[in-house]
Amino acid sequence: MGANELSALLWRERELLELLTFKLEEEQLLLTAGRTRWIDHATREVEQVLDRLRTTGLERSVEVSSVAQQWGTDEEAPLRDIIAAAPAGPWGEIFTAHLRAMTDLTARIAQLRDENERFLRAAARATQETLAATTDDATAAAGAIYDATGSTAATAAGRRVGTPGGTTASGGHLFDGSL
Repeated sequence: MGANELSALLWRERELLELLTFKLEEEQLLLTAGRTRWIDHATREVEQVLDRLRTTGLERSVEVSSVAQQWGTDEEAPLRDIIAAAPAGPWGEIFTAHLRAMTDLTARIAQLRDENERFLRAAARATQETLAATTDDATAAAGAIYDATGSTAATAAGRRVGTPGGTTASGGHLFDGSL
């Protein structure tokens, strides 16, 4: 356990952050193209990368603790403190490059996450509005649906006073076989 292993883990974590960036951009492309059929798959892939990142993050914590002990700093020191405690040589620069790249990737991921969330909210809002309009149209159209007497609600509302419900002007019921 040491600086080499920590650097290798940081590379793996960076690769996973790159993959997460790609998956979030892929999800965004699907959202902007209206390809909602594939959103579940894209979201599942994002979650799989996040699970792998959690595992790698735990492994990194163990390695950071080991390097921190070797370099005489607190076992729970963040990577910035490890960089500050690095002995003379390339490790300070290597870990600084890792930290900078991971910080940039994390900022891009946060931006993509926020943009995707806005797209999803807009899509949900549009779906709700469409459903509400469809429900209103269906309610209005319900007046044009025939009831058991063969009349529509609109026809029933416009019946002449004195005619029994469901009768026509000639006195017969619609669809009762007496016509």
